[in-house]
Amino acid sequence: MERVDLIPPPGGADAGAPEDVADLADAYAAAPLLNCLLREVARPLPGREGVYRLPGGDRLLRVRGSRRPTAPEVYTPRGWHRLDHTELVKLVAEELRRHTGLANHELPAEMADSRDAVAAVLAARARATPPEDPYLRSEQSLITGHPHHPAPKARGGGPVAGWLPYAPEAHARFPLVLLGLREDAVVEEGDTSALDALGEPPSGYRLLPAHPWQLDLTARDLAPAFADGRLIRLGTTACPVWPTAAIRTVYAPERDLFLKFSLDVRITNDVRRLWRHDLVRLRRTDAATSNAFTGGTAAWLTDRGYRTAGFAFEELAVLVRDGLRGHLLPGATPFLAAGLVEGFTGSPLDGATDPARWWEAYLRQMVPPVLGAFARHGVVVEAHLQNSLVACDTDGTPVQALFRDAEGVKLLPEVSRAAGWERLVYCLVVNHLVEVAGALAERHAGLDPWPAVRRELARHDLPEVAGLLTAPTLPAKTNLLLRWTGADGADARYRPLPNPLAGG
Repeated sequence: MERVDLIPPPGGADAGAPEDVADLADAYAAAPLLNCLLREVARPLPGREGVYRLPGGDRLLRVRGSRRPTAPEVYTPRGWHRLDHTELVKLVAEELRRHTGLANHELPAEMADSRDAVAAVLAARARATPPEDPYLRSEQSLITGHPHHPAPKARGGGPVAGWLPYAPEAHARFPLVLLGLREDAVVEEGDTSALDALGEPPSGYRLLPAHPWQLDLTARDLAPAFADGRLIRLGTTACPVWPTAAIRTVYAPERDLFLKFSLDVRITNDVRRLWRHDLVRLRRTDAATSNAFTGGTAAWLTDRGYRTAGFAFEELAVLVRDGLRGHLLPGATPFLAAGLVEGFTGSPLDGATDPARWWEAYLRQMVPPVLGAFARHGVVVEAHLQNSLVACDTDGTPVQALFRDAEGVKLLPEVSRAAGWERLVYCLVVNHLVEVAGALAERHAGLDPWPAVRRELARHDLPEVAGLLTAPTLPAKTNLLLRWTGADGADARYRPLPNPLAGG
């Protein structure tokens, strides 16, 4: 098993960590930033493992580890100089200015904010009690977060006290604020009846739950509505909710219900609002996806509908999503795929005594429903790590896949078949299977996960599969360059990544 200084072994930070939180936060924050730098702009130096030439042409960078690179060093006239996170951010900014010819003052601040957020989370986790439910532990395990993003834990630059009480990584749970929304201001579509069961509004009002962090962020804008009675406060929910990896999506176990909110904060590439243009197409997109999953073992967690205020359509929107229990096979326990990559206590990846068999079972659950939705229904499911759950039986063997988030689904022919396939390959193969395969191989030396992937893909009669199995490269999203150049977060741009499926 590969071991890298300062990054805890599989099992996450709960498995034991150095006492120096500052050093550990540097290591957690450096790994995804280095992944971006090495994938998108640096080039490996032939014959020198772990050494890369930076795009300016006159500097060399050395790192340790591969899946989570750390301990970055830059070569100077005095030899190799170890970079702390602040120095690494400065180096990345200098190299990107050379590489692109563009300046960007916002992204370095986000990188620093992301590192400071990790430090705050680590300190909070040391005092917190992890949830007993293994599913919730998997959702709340993502200290690193997106493994190929320069600032995966940035929280808008606001004070820690503003967001930490709602952070899944800190094992938070909290009640939602219950608002009364005057009936003449209600806008809704689909099945929102689950919201009405959360409380009892006075006559002339409908119930509208709100995320307390979002209420804080939009307090000034909403003040007139509270003043004139369009909104009233009705207390909080009787039971707490648990924030999931998506931060703005929470799970209410007692009601087996997911609720997704707007957050006026940039998290990874986008400001995480429930945008009007996504909400108005939600029912059609979700219906098409639900239909694509009919009849199989795999499940789609339906986005049933949304409710909001006409005067604050995006700010106060809440989306109602199916819970888990109505979809799970009897006796199966769900886990977030991203949690398997990050590591947490009780992960089925750690208990896999026959890793090759476990991996084949995982692929049998994950791959067919995504390819089938594309082939038979023209539905492109964003099956990336945070949208995918795997349910395991009592032995820890994968027996079912579950997928979520209609907001990210693409439909043919709204996008071209070629663009839809590229997006599918990035989400399912590059973002998802490459990462789980890497985590599994890290735990089991000598395991080659790719023959099993090739066999699973080859079972599917799709014209694109043959090209996927022979192409020299795969599309890898360029999150660092996307953010540096100020491209729209939904405007995915890709660079070629060596294809581990080819040549087998």
